[in-house]
Amino acid sequence: MISQFFVLSQRGDNIVFRDYRGEVQKGSAETFFRKVKFWKEDAEGDAPPVFNVDGVNYFHVKVAGLLFVATTRVNVSPSLVLELLQRIARVIKDYLGVLNEDSFRKNFVLVYELLDEVIDFGYAQTTSTEVLKSYVFNEPIVMDTALMPPLGPASIFMQGTKRMPGTAITKSVVANEPGGRKRDEIFVDVIEKISVTFNSSGFILTSEIDGTIQMKSYLTGNPEIRLALNEDLSIGTNDYRGSGAVILDDCNFHESVHLDSFDVDRTLSLVPPDGEFPVMNYRITQPFKPPFRINALIEETGSLKAEVTIKVRAEFNSSINANTVLVQMPLPTFTARVNFELEPGAVGHTTDFREANKRLEWGLKKVVGSSEHTLRAKLTFSQELHGNIMKEAGPLSMTFTIPMYNSSRLQVKYLQIAKKSKTHNPYRWVRYVTQANSYVARL
Repeated sequence: MISQFFVLSQRGDNIVFRDYRGEVQKGSAETFFRKVKFWKEDAEGDAPPVFNVDGVNYFHVKVAGLLFVATTRVNVSPSLVLELLQRIARVIKDYLGVLNEDSFRKNFVLVYELLDEVIDFGYAQTTSTEVLKSYVFNEPIVMDTALMPPLGPASIFMQGTKRMPGTAITKSVVANEPGGRKRDEIFVDVIEKISVTFNSSGFILTSEIDGTIQMKSYLTGNPEIRLALNEDLSIGTNDYRGSGAVILDDCNFHESVHLDSFDVDRTLSLVPPDGEFPVMNYRITQPFKPPFRINALIEETGSLKAEVTIKVRAEFNSSINANTVLVQMPLPTFTARVNFELEPGAVGHTTDFREANKRLEWGLKKVVGSSEHTLRAKLTFSQELHGNIMKEAGPLSMTFTIPMYNSSRLQVKYLQIAKKSKTHNPYRWVRYVTQANSYVARL
């Protein structure tokens, strides 16, 4: 199926390389990186996940800043290869605990042993962490979490009023903690990626939520787990349960999940496999309240001048903060200079004019719920625009991360673990994260 597999750093350094079939030239990694770095065929400047160079098909995904790449000369299903790359990254992360260049370099022998078990002569054999434990014998060299960069509030796990940093999840599923101890705990992530399109008047044209419930288990003995969701959860519009109900358009479950009582009380029962895995994926197209309202106005102020006004309003509760908010807007082609004006007292804001692709960027380190922020940008053009200035600029796009918030109101009501004894009480950690997938406002 695939001829080569390799992992590259952001600088293009070859971290891991395995040639399975000998059908593709040895310099393929360098060819790939040069093509990706200087991609010119797309106006956005980013290479697509699949492309062809001189008869070689290149497939790649970016995980934790690393490029996972596969090559082949034959016609294979792109989605199959991209899924395989994602699963290889997940398996390696399960074993190493954290995915970065240092962890790879410290665990070369283990990574190559994993690759030889996952892929044989270019064909996938298994991507199950649980199955691989029977065949892989090298122990991982665990990274010191104290040396890892500090993580923001989006990484915080909650258990009642207790908080735990996200570095807790960066542990190997096969290695014990120092001293041979193994702490019994389980982590559950409810991650929602939302897509919203606003028209020029601020009304919602399209809205969608792609959600997943991720689980990573460090429980000994593989006990059975019962995970309860909202009782008013409905699937499909024909199963409506009143106002305020969480209505999913469709959903699918991991093969280990048993749905015997799901229709009765919305409870999932499963014996979690080793490693990180998606318990449930779901999609929602029912109307929901978007976390941000954004709008922009651009108007000419002279023959070679214009002014852009961008407003961002946080529609969520003031007790919640959004992190790493970035607003981007393509400007007219002949924009030569941009002067920014921020509101008085603005802290943690950054502004930039990317002259190469004529793009305005406005970064907000933290946005408190119920707050509103405004940016004004005065544009100077190198020559007169021909046509409507509104057609020359936009649309506005936005990326963000909001911890401990989800737009769908889907909740993990409780997480019950089959007890081996009365004193056995594993830790249970739950985290909610909402991220922007495609958040766009037209001018």
